[in-house]
Amino acid sequence: MAATPPTPRQQTAPSVTVEFDVPMRLRDGVTLRANIYRPAGEGTWPVLLTRLPYGKDLPLGAAILDPVQVARRGYVVVVQDTRGRFRSEGEWFAFIHEADDGRDAVEWAAGLPGGTGQVGMYGISYFGFTQLAAALKRPEALKAVMPAQTWADALDGVLLRGGALELGTTLNWNLVMTLDSTFRRYAADPDPRAIGMAVARLIRELDALPTTGYGELPVDAFGPLRRVGGEAQLAESITRLGDEEFARRGSVAHAYDQIDVPAYHVGGWYDIFLGGTLRNFAALTARGTAPQKLLIGPWSHGVFGELIGDEDFGFGASAALINGQIDFQSLQLLWFDRWLKGAPNGIEQGAPIKIFVMGENVWRDEWEWPLGRAVLTPYYLRSGGHANTADGDGTLSPAAPGAEPADRYLYDPRDPVPTIGGSTLLHAAYRPGPRDQRSIEARPDVLVYTTPALEGDVEVTGPLSVTLWAASSAPDTDYVARLVDVHPDGRAMTLADGIVRARFRAGVHEPATLIEPGRVYEYHIDLFATSMLFRAGHRIRLEITGGSFPRWDRNPQTGGPLWKETELRSATQTIAHDAAHPSHVVLPIVPR
Repeated sequence: MAATPPTPRQQTAPSVTVEFDVPMRLRDGVTLRANIYRPAGEGTWPVLLTRLPYGKDLPLGAAILDPVQVARRGYVVVVQDTRGRFRSEGEWFAFIHEADDGRDAVEWAAGLPGGTGQVGMYGISYFGFTQLAAALKRPEALKAVMPAQTWADALDGVLLRGGALELGTTLNWNLVMTLDSTFRRYAADPDPRAIGMAVARLIRELDALPTTGYGELPVDAFGPLRRVGGEAQLAESITRLGDEEFARRGSVAHAYDQIDVPAYHVGGWYDIFLGGTLRNFAALTARGTAPQKLLIGPWSHGVFGELIGDEDFGFGASAALINGQIDFQSLQLLWFDRWLKGAPNGIEQGAPIKIFVMGENVWRDEWEWPLGRAVLTPYYLRSGGHANTADGDGTLSPAAPGAEPADRYLYDPRDPVPTIGGSTLLHAAYRPGPRDQRSIEARPDVLVYTTPALEGDVEVTGPLSVTLWAASSAPDTDYVARLVDVHPDGRAMTLADGIVRARFRAGVHEPATLIEPGRVYEYHIDLFATSMLFRAGHRIRLEITGGSFPRWDRNPQTGGPLWKETELRSATQTIAHDAAHPSHVVLPIVPR
């Protein structure tokens, strides 16, 4: 990161030419369209390609890299609508065509007039995924990618998490995506009145999500989507969740051995796809066939500023000037300059990882992930049997339990624990990031385990996991675990959370099996990761509860077919934490 931003002298083109709606014919005959930005004048330049379903002519098309400024820096920039979206032909269905279409797009971009035949890809979220999907096909012209805040496995953070449906993301995203589908539906008969009424219906459904839409049952009726005619794709996706081939079309984790391209992975501690970003980086680094780098800020999904949730991490945390050294756009161009232009700027040298350590609010270079010097330290759930609410007797301790009573709570999905902050991507009414959890911790259906005030600073950096020994009176239920930083003034700020659905306790790629009511099972909950310096005087807290709605769908606790139930039942949950059932969270503590 010591490299400096390019100076104005390196901006090789004073002006730019733009072509709109340039057609590209896929091998199956479908035509996609792109906008192409070129440096004016004679010459050849490498190509930077992004493929997104959000509209090449809309703001997201220029959100990660400004194509005009990038073209002035000596690149041909191609911003392409994916199949079935906006100006491109074909039928839209998320994920499934992106590998093949991406390969064709790279090969086409390599042959564009004014190009050198060298192609890089960039983008965030879905158009982070389109990069890795294209890389799976190994197009020869693809020389580097820079995927930001994207996933590894469609069943781990996109459609599902721990077996629970990512309801909040799924409904909101599909509703928003219906806007373009609505206009396309009326393309043959563009009746302004009908279009206006359809758009008004969509807006009403989006506005009603927080109050009524998210809560509609059964889930697989997709009421908000059905009323605007956009439920078909999501319905098919839910129906095919058990189809491994379908899941693979939206994933890259099954095929890391097919990716051989230099990649710079960018993520955020409060990003919903953090787990995928870290997994992609670690797996491709271990593969060892191409250089990999990693940048993790304190950011939430698509938010790269210094104010995340209710915390101000300082201007140096912002992508506008990372660590006071370089803006994010210039950083991306350094990466592409190295691999597409052969510029000896040294970006591939030095530490491959830069992370933001929250609490201390500093950037730090690292050489490995997870950190080899981090000590994996179990902190055990302890109590006298009354850990309900923050006023209960629950403690979190490195001392293993002996004989002590279990904790119990009654969980009613008709009155679910609400989502407040965290690594979310929901309707705008639900702000992501670090948010105060005290209102949640006042509920009797939330168990709270807290350390004493820390005598010195404690750094926790790395993957987080919870092992829970639990029994339920229901044949199926959910368990949510949340790590929290408790400030001396009592604020309880979210760091990371995760969920496991009992029937998927063996993993989402394994057959679902119900549990025997009253029997104690061992559960593992993945909280992804964090980097946090718990300051002296702060306390470390773990919450255990039965849901986080509307982020995840409510478990009906009936054991019936998922997403078809209209009946919701209460269930008594028992959390054991004794010598035979040592429930705990593993904290990767970094010596200082």
